Amino acid sequence: MNVRDEEKTPAETHGGGEENKPPENKRWRLNSPLAQVSLMGFVCFCCPGMFNALSGMGGGGQVDPTAANNANTAVYTAFTVFGVLGGGFYNVLGPRLTLAAGCSTYVLYAGSFLYYNHHHHQAFAIVAGALLGCGAGLLWAGEGAVMTSYPPPHRKGTYIALFWSIFNLGGVIGGLIPFILNYNRSSAASVNDSTYIAFMCFMFAGVLLSFGILPATSVIRNDGSKCSAVKYSRPSIEAAAVLRLFLDRKMLLIVPAAWASNFFYSYQFNNVNGLLFNLRTRGFNNVFYWGAQMVGSIAIGYVMDFSFKSRRARGFAGISVVAVVGTAIWGGGLANQHGYSLDNLPEKKLDFKDSGVEFAGPFVLYMSYGLLDAMYQSMVYWLIGALADDSQTLSRYSGFYKGVQSAGAAVAWQVDTRKVPLMSQLIVNWSLTSVSYPLLVLLVYLYVKDQDYDDDSGDKV
Repeated sequence: MNVRDEEKTPAETHGGGEENKPPENKRWRLNSPLAQVSLMGFVCFCCPGMFNALSGMGGGGQVDPTAANNANTAVYTAFTVFGVLGGGFYNVLGPRLTLAAGCSTYVLYAGSFLYYNHHHHQAFAIVAGALLGCGAGLLWAGEGAVMTSYPPPHRKGTYIALFWSIFNLGGVIGGLIPFILNYNRSSAASVNDSTYIAFMCFMFAGVLLSFGILPATSVIRNDGSKCSAVKYSRPSIEAAAVLRLFLDRKMLLIVPAAWASNFFYSYQFNNVNGLLFNLRTRGFNNVFYWGAQMVGSIAIGYVMDFSFKSRRARGFAGISVVAVVGTAIWGGGLANQHGYSLDNLPEKKLDFKDSGVEFAGPFVLYMSYGLLDAMYQSMVYWLIGALADDSQTLSRYSGFYKGVQSAGAAVAWQVDTRKVPLMSQLIVNWSLTSVSYPLLVLLVYLYVKDQDYDDDSGDKV
């Protein structure tokens, strides 16, 4: 995407007038970067956050995960394409309509499972999944424009942390919904209608909130300067640019990490949370799974931003920490997987209240998977951000990453549908992440500079 730099000095912005200067006594303004980034966080809290909670139930909250697996395959297949093309629609529609259109597909997706609760036909869920993949591409294009251009240059890290904290809180609250609404249904196999209706209400709230997102030209920073207006290239140009990245050595080193970063969801959601725990406990577990994500992103962010003065050293340190933690967690998963298989399922599912000490081990493992997910993805995003300075290049790197990530997820959900042995799924997941670590080390060694300068402020990064 191209960035049309519209930032001016306060005097130039005002043109001798005071119409753009925010009142000094108003610390919270809708047209401030802080308010806009916070609002964007709540939009994602309501839509992708609730989608994550719904997926985390295992099988979309159904006793048979086949429909959810096929729907998720449709989601990520469409997202593979629209993750690249979404910026072109943003050019035409602007932030409000782009985000509202994207958010509305989340409501339809949750509604398709409400329908499936009464009529066990997969077609609606699969079509809704494909539409959600298109809508997700629109939503994340809008999110990328807001997060790239609205925060002040010297506070981007803080604003990104704020956004991700609000966004992941959606998964925590979303985990409470099925837990509370199905608390007295310890023997139920699928969630009740109220659960899906609650998800739909939150998602529809996201549609309404999206109309509060302002275009960049209307957002005024505290010093009176305007934000940079992000302008995506035409979809055909963006698609060609992202495809050329498959010949870029830097991106080729990231491919295993990108493929692995969503590949493990089907195993964790369906075959750990879904197979080992009863319905209400799955919701309970998801509160801690997504809560651990918040902790993991903050922890690895500190390592990669503050552990050493040298940026290369911080990159090596972050990869090493994630590799050690990841090896320990997947090792625990291997030990846990020896206790059951598709041909030898547990006779009774675990309950957080009734299972006693038997519940503790698998619960801690599942929560640790959430911790590792956030650490792994935050590490990869940090490395991508360290490869370039301009937002055009970074947006294409991110589009490449999301495209490969979504393709991997589409395959993973079909792997689970084909009933591949659980031990094989675990080993593949562990192997994909393990292979990525030395390649990421090589990426840092070859392509990450020790220091660079922020284009806007001139400060060392």
